[in-house]
Amino acid sequence: MMRAMWSAAAGMSVQQLNMDTISNNLANVNTTGYKKARAEFQDLLYQTVNLAGTASSTSTSLPTGIQLGHGAKLQSVSHQYSNGSFKSTGGRFDMAIEGDGFFRVTLPDGTQGYTRDGSFTLDQNGNLVNASGYSLDPQ
Repeated sequence: MMRAMWSAAAGMSVQQLNMDTISNNLANVNTTGYKKARAEFQDLLYQTVNLAGTASSTSTSLPTGIQLGHGAKLQSVSHQYSNGSFKSTGGRFDMAIEGDGFFRVTLPDGTQGYTRDGSFTLDQNGNLVNASGYSLDPQ
């Protein structure tokens, strides 16, 4: 009985993570350059109750055996970097990436960041910047 409750609790936990991932994808459906995420799961241990070939009656045996699973766990959350649909924005400096790659931008602390959002404008110094104000590197 307890094993069944633990397996069910593990299943509910990973299903909640799956729903959270889907909700985040839906919340960002109109975010330029957003790449959807996908939750991937892994089975937890299996307990072998009966081996294949175990007698199930005096004249028959189990062809495959019986194993009981102990639920599932989150293995990873991967991002899907496939191309979205391209649309004309009318922005003079807007760009799109076809295939693999990112735009490299300089963050406020001087480190490098990467984005697929190609909405660029000119700042007061004439530098190409994204919607967050990060400079495209190289210009």
